[in-house]
Amino acid sequence: MKILSLFCVLIISAGLSHWARAADTYKVDPLHSFALFRAHHAGAGMVWGRFNDPTGTLVLDDADPSKDRFSGEIQVGNIDTHNAKRDSDLKSPDFFNARQYPTITFKSTSVKKGEGNMLEVTGSLMMHGITKTVTVPIELTGKGQFPRGMQRAGIEATFQVKMSDFQIKGMPGVVGDEIKVIVALEGVKQ
Repeated sequence: MKILSLFCVLIISAGLSHWARAADTYKVDPLHSFALFRAHHAGAGMVWGRFNDPTGTLVLDDADPSKDRFSGEIQVGNIDTHNAKRDSDLKSPDFFNARQYPTITFKSTSVKKGEGNMLEVTGSLMMHGITKTVTVPIELTGKGQFPRGMQRAGIEATFQVKMSDFQIKGMPGVVGDEIKVIVALEGVKQ
């Protein structure tokens, strides 16, 4: 009887241990993560830029993706368009106003499973002192190890934002209002 009781305790403990570990937390690795953007310039070409060193957390639950959580932060001062003058303009009060609004943040509020490895993530996007609810498609790009024993997970999201929704005036007629954003994050399991 003692052996049967011990066996039952072991089975229940193993089940509870698995349940408790269902969600894994990953800290965003800024060296392997990017936040890119593209703006239409002068009605002609596209200008690309990025925000270096994004940070954040990914909580991934393989058993129940609706329990996944995503949060991220970008320092506006880390903007990089490969042109110091343009970067200075984008940090100015005419655009992002990096001094008054130094960060852009996102925090998910709900997650729905999509097709294949896609998720539909709704959350609060705060930029230029204004918070808006947005829904973005997030692709689970994979899991791996590097270096050996360091577990990693990746996601990528592509979506559009309007500068006018965040009261960023910019240069109407020169810089398009709709901005394409691509966020590719790689996190290290904690």
